[in-house]
Amino acid sequence: MAATPGLGRPVESFALPGGVLDGDDTFVRREYRLDERRGRPLVLAFYPGDDTSVCTKQLCAYSTGLETFTDLGAEVWGISPQDVDSHEAFARKYGLRMPLLADTDRAVARTFGITAPGIGVRRAVFLIAPDGTLHWKHVALLGATFQPVRTLAEELTALTS
Repeated sequence: MAATPGLGRPVESFALPGGVLDGDDTFVRREYRLDERRGRPLVLAFYPGDDTSVCTKQLCAYSTGLETFTDLGAEVWGISPQDVDSHEAFARKYGLRMPLLADTDRAVARTFGITAPGIGVRRAVFLIAPDGTLHWKHVALLGATFQPVRTLAEELTALTS
């Protein structure tokens, strides 16, 4: 994979296994490819671990606010190092409705420059523009907080206006 993407620069496509709870509470597994999302904005929410305190709050907030994202034409993908089985259990436990992707070898996290010794993956959010370029990013130093839906919605609105 290429160097860390800079603002306004193209983001190299990647593919990761993942899954999402559908309307019937079936966890649908498939491969998610960044290039499939061209033409629409995408929020990539990297988080350190399933079913941990701050990660649970973050993903629950994004799931509850999913309509805000979809109203702006965007999809949210949660990405962490746990496997798809862990993601399924996490999604079921909290009713999470966005795709959760498994970056088990942290290759995608390394591409985005967010791996860290000791914690594995930094909490980070990247907004990918419809043309596939990086529009906005936030990388947490400690990861004890996360970017709220309101902030992400403001950035998405700026992207589409």
